[in-house]
Amino acid sequence: MALLTSLFAGVSGLKNHQAMMDVIGNNISNVNTIGFKGSRVTFSDTFNQFVKAGTNPTETTGGTNSFQIGLGMKVNSIDRNWNQGTFERTGITTDLALQGPGMFVQKSNGQTFFSRAGAFVFDAKGKLVSPQNGAVVQGKVANSDGVIPPGNNLEDIVIDTNLKLPAISTTSIKWGGNLKSNSELTRTQVVTQRGNINSSAISVAPAVAPAIDTTPPSNVTVFNEYGDPYTLAITYTKTATAAAVVGPPAVPASDTYTLNYDLKDTAGTSIASGTIAGLKFEDDGTGNFPLDAASLAKFDGTANRINLPANNIDFTFDATTVTSNSSTATLSVSADNNRIPNVVSGSVTVFDSLGTAHQVTLKYTKIADNTWTWTASVPGTSTASGKSESTNGTILFNADGTLDSANISPNNPQMTFIPKGGANSTVIDLDFGSGFGGITQTSSSSVVSALSQNGSPSASLSNMNIDQYGNVVGIFSNGSSKSLAQILVATFNNLNGLISVGDNMYTAYANSGEPRIGSLGEETNTTVQSGALEQSNVDLSEEFTKMIVSQRGFQANARVITTADALLQEITQLVR
Repeated sequence: MALLTSLFAGVSGLKNHQAMMDVIGNNISNVNTIGFKGSRVTFSDTFNQFVKAGTNPTETTGGTNSFQIGLGMKVNSIDRNWNQGTFERTGITTDLALQGPGMFVQKSNGQTFFSRAGAFVFDAKGKLVSPQNGAVVQGKVANSDGVIPPGNNLEDIVIDTNLKLPAISTTSIKWGGNLKSNSELTRTQVVTQRGNINSSAISVAPAVAPAIDTTPPSNVTVFNEYGDPYTLAITYTKTATAAAVVGPPAVPASDTYTLNYDLKDTAGTSIASGTIAGLKFEDDGTGNFPLDAASLAKFDGTANRINLPANNIDFTFDATTVTSNSSTATLSVSADNNRIPNVVSGSVTVFDSLGTAHQVTLKYTKIADNTWTWTASVPGTSTASGKSESTNGTILFNADGTLDSANISPNNPQMTFIPKGGANSTVIDLDFGSGFGGITQTSSSSVVSALSQNGSPSASLSNMNIDQYGNVVGIFSNGSSKSLAQILVATFNNLNGLISVGDNMYTAYANSGEPRIGSLGEETNTTVQSGALEQSNVDLSEEFTKMIVSQRGFQANARVITTADALLQEITQLVR
């Protein structure tokens, strides 16, 4: 019987070391299987046969130990190693690798499976699936507004790859920047004429004639408060020539002129014209003919001022240095000594209800210290009327450079236009900000730009991103983004209680506990990496070491069997 015991003990060793080799072989074969978790085998002894029972010590004798002979060994457990595997970058958005204890939840034919393998693709119907068996990844799908529903109710993750976003009409533009506080006023303030009128080249105009003999026009561009340009044309008509009188009283030679002016807008339409008559140029004894004192009086009061409130034009005309003699004509005219008008502008693209883009330009001009005008406009190419449409107002600044919100005119600045192409009328709020968060007025250089606008054209889905919390975000052709879905994961009290069903998938079983469905992040202590796959956690060096141990254990047990067989053979030969 003793020899049979050792024989069967050796057989149990052979059998169970073979099971160890089976586990090792399975681990090595899956060394490149994504999401694979290696297994290990532990052994325990079986029942032990009593040879002699132990005894308790007495007052006169000591106790004795029990004698037992083991009956072999058995497999104690086959456990999976759920340690984290390394990540391999793939660059494919739908390749997902989990960091932490969570597992992907998938459904196939109404049955729920769990997996660490995240090589997913979108099928023809937009479902996120495992390509090897079509199991659908589970999570939550966002509504049409891009809002993920609350709770942990699972549903198939389905993304419409033909998804489009409707156009959103711009309703608000937020502006920011600075207007230089010590800037000059924008409007033209003084138009100055200099030089000489060649009196010999101009004859006296007849009293009645269809044509008037005048100087060539001197043109200059002037600007109103909003920086709009106008053209001022100035000509002189000689009305009289007087020879010198020796006297008494002595009368110097003189020429008398009438000044003619015409102010036109950019379309060439005259908005103001007039004359200043009786301008007398008298010989000063040097052959120069400057305006005499009496003529200078013609420029007092309003005679030398053009003030058109309806057009926001107000400037004076200064020709006090003009002379008239036989010298070459040198007349010239300038506005504010050729100063460039102070106009600060910024532009932004906005969208109507059909998604058509339009350019809105906001222009600022200075009209007084701490006071600026603003004009918002769109070009005629954008409007149904074919004409440029604009709206304007004023803004005031406090002494510290911040916007005086109580003195914005109008109180709620807006611009409205009817777009070309059949879109709805577009009404846009103009937000100039507050404090130092919008338009300011400091000594820094002037610069204005749109910080944001809330419109967008219609767009189609062009790309998708998946963040570390499993949020599937759609990127659209207009640059907008929108939440489309959220991947959920499951955690278990006992991962070793799961059973493998192939295809890198597991199902819950007797000792795994119920799956706890949750969002990626703190709730499950799990995150996901898009564009990567978790590799097998099998360590080849460790597996080869175990293979050697298994082989030696198998050899030793085989030696036990052969030795026991040899002893049995000797026993059978005792009858000879």
